[in-house]
Amino acid sequence: MRRQNNKEESSLQRGKRCSVYYSGFLVVLASLLWLPGCTQDNVATKPVATPAKPRLILQITVDALRGDLPRRYARLLGDGGFRYLMEQGIDYTNAHYQHANTETIVGHVSLATGTVPAAHGMVGNVWFDRELGRLVYNIEDARYRLLTAGADVDQQTEVDATQKAAKVDGRSPATILSSTLSDELASHFSGKPKIFAVSIKDRGAVSMAGHAGKAFWFSKPTGEFVTSTYYYQQYPQWVTAWNAGKPAAAYAGKTWELMHPRARYLFGDADNRDYETDFPGFGRTFPHAYGEMSDKYFTTRLTLSPVGDQLTLSFVKALLDNEQLGQDDVPDYLAVSFSSTDYIGHLFGASSLESEDNIARLDRVLAELFAYVDQRVGLRNTLIVLSADHGQPEVPGYLHGLGFENAHYFDTRNLDKAPAIKRLKQQFGVGEELIEKYFPPYIYLNRKLIKAKGLDQAMLEKVLAEELLKFNGVAAAVSSSALRTGGLPDTLLNRAILRNFHPNRSGDIFLVFAPNVFINDFDGLTVAATHGSPWRYDTFVPVMFAGAGLKPQSVSRAITPYDIAPTLANVLGAKPPSAAIGNPLAEVVRVESARATGAGT
Repeated sequence: MRRQNNKEESSLQRGKRCSVYYSGFLVVLASLLWLPGCTQDNVATKPVATPAKPRLILQITVDALRGDLPRRYARLLGDGGFRYLMEQGIDYTNAHYQHANTETIVGHVSLATGTVPAAHGMVGNVWFDRELGRLVYNIEDARYRLLTAGADVDQQTEVDATQKAAKVDGRSPATILSSTLSDELASHFSGKPKIFAVSIKDRGAVSMAGHAGKAFWFSKPTGEFVTSTYYYQQYPQWVTAWNAGKPAAAYAGKTWELMHPRARYLFGDADNRDYETDFPGFGRTFPHAYGEMSDKYFTTRLTLSPVGDQLTLSFVKALLDNEQLGQDDVPDYLAVSFSSTDYIGHLFGASSLESEDNIARLDRVLAELFAYVDQRVGLRNTLIVLSADHGQPEVPGYLHGLGFENAHYFDTRNLDKAPAIKRLKQQFGVGEELIEKYFPPYIYLNRKLIKAKGLDQAMLEKVLAEELLKFNGVAAAVSSSALRTGGLPDTLLNRAILRNFHPNRSGDIFLVFAPNVFINDFDGLTVAATHGSPWRYDTFVPVMFAGAGLKPQSVSRAITPYDIAPTLANVLGAKPPSAAIGNPLAEVVRVESARATGAGT
């Protein structure tokens, strides 16, 4: 059995340490000021209980779970899932991110590190690498190939177009510039904790595993959970066995049906809307067919439905059993990122029958996971935290029905050819493409052209940003040169953009669309909704802690998801991640401390 290495300082040692304050002039000071840790009670030999650590940290991230959605669809929730978190845990109802680009990798790494992208470096799902001269995917790493041949992202069937940047068959956490909570756990306990992360999305797993853990994700081309040589040289036997069972194949020829009678749903009478995405063979109405295994879109359709989360759960249960998590006194860490909510939101929107049924089914997945953990580890020995990497917006078509006339999609395809930009190019004698690339949220300018023309980069950024502000639907266009020099008004929006800025990865201009204005074209696939803005619908996420003897309460005080990693570190007695800006949440830390010392039980 592994032994815990941290030792409580003895009362005698504390007495010697505190005695230095009681000499000379400091005797007077000590008599006037209460010094924490140096009271007479501490100097005496009063026994102090060694805090008991949870045996397992279970960190759940629901991709694109906007903070209001569990309560909005509460009529469909059963026992043991979301209700367990909300009614038997500590439920923070006012949690918002404070960075401007609310995308998957940005939020996941922010949860893992407790800091903003300016510090952890993941400024977007993709960024344009000036040295390589191409778009790069956030966790691509040619040094560490995938263990399964042909398991890299299928360019033809990947709905999430950000992955189309990936040009290499390899993944690792090397681009994450800060330590993560999982890294600090490994360091604090001398590499003894077992650390794992699982997700349908590779970036959902790699981000949470950090540098010290191990990650598994779903491969659409193979229908299996895979990993890279960064983590293993060969699969553990249990992974090979799980994949050999071909769980995805069980859904061949089946359909996604409604879980409850249609009358129970808020959107039961709104199943077919023309603004929803009609993905090939999947359709806009229930039931949604998965197709046959021979269909090239089969595994993609699984991820566009609650099946993605169900497959993740199945793999996680096998991991819990075979890796024996939470079975001794050294805390283990398991991160599970459920991705279906995000994919379904993109296709159908948050206010859709599909999204509503997905929340009901996710609720059952959570209940099954918690029950399984309770059997294997015990919920009292497990500290659970659930949050999201970002929220999600409503669809313009849905908003139109409510009277939002200005909600619309912004066409970025011809941005460089817009009349205003053409005039600007004529003004500076530029006959070529001035805007080299636009990868949301950044515009990348043609620096070679600017240099060849002898133009001032900062000046051109400023003038172009001013022209972009005249476009209908643009709320802000912020120059990176201005971010570097601090020449911007101190506004909430500019602060959020600055928190997203990394000098080696960010583009030249950060483009912010107005509220309820979106882009919807992903390399030819038109989707219903996209997240990524600094507006509240995209920053609002749940934060819920449960298990480990926590006392139920609902907290409406404003917090940020950056607080989660420092809170977990505090509970474990470890130092926070290296760039963390969040603070330990008092409700969790105080109750955990009371549980550990036997108080309040």
